[in-house]
Amino acid sequence: MPLPLLLFDCDGTLVDSEPLLAEEMAVGLNSVGLPFAASDYLGEFRGARFRRIVAELQKRHGEVDPGQLDQMESAMRSKLADRLAQELTLISGAGEALAALSAYPSAVVSNGPESKIQTALRTTGLTSYFGNRLFSGYTANCWKPEPCLHLHAASIMGYSAQNCIAIDDALVGVRAALEAGMTVIHLNRFPEAEETPENAIMIHTMHQLPGVIERLYREVWRTPVSRRSTGG
Repeated sequence: MPLPLLLFDCDGTLVDSEPLLAEEMAVGLNSVGLPFAASDYLGEFRGARFRRIVAELQKRHGEVDPGQLDQMESAMRSKLADRLAQELTLISGAGEALAALSAYPSAVVSNGPESKIQTALRTTGLTSYFGNRLFSGYTANCWKPEPCLHLHAASIMGYSAQNCIAIDDALVGVRAALEAGMTVIHLNRFPEAEETPENAIMIHTMHQLPGVIERLYREVWRTPVSRRSTGG
């Protein structure tokens, strides 16, 4: 049986970008009159598409001129790109996990723009690992928590959903991959604040990931009674 395809989220799963993103979001949103603190992203909105956050804030606090929003987002993303290129680090254990799982086919599936994904991987030395196997919500025109982004990535890579393992730290991504019909591993780094959804497998650190995936491969993909398709 072929090895399953590993679909990694980027922010908060592979790279520790979320504190930087939250800080720049707070600066940008406050500049256009939308009250927002970095803790709001890390608490309520982690993993969500930026425009979905903006839409929710406008419901609560009033509409902002679209042109002003576009200008703010452009400036925010430019500043964020600079900070990512200078300050970004890997999530603890991510590098070791990827090295241990190098035999498995893999890709990145992220709600962020492709340029942001590329900056994150380049800064942390992961470009050589993933190459051009990057799937952005902005490129596919579909975002988590909808299942379409995961399904799009699997289709392009030549795999059925049943032969994919999605790894994500954010609940929006976990739920999207579950709805897509994939095996899902939730990197739950905040177990005191988040509950892993039913049917997802919880880990607390990326150091645990290789062992969990190897167990899944032995128990699911190598079993002769498996009814999973052989996509890939």
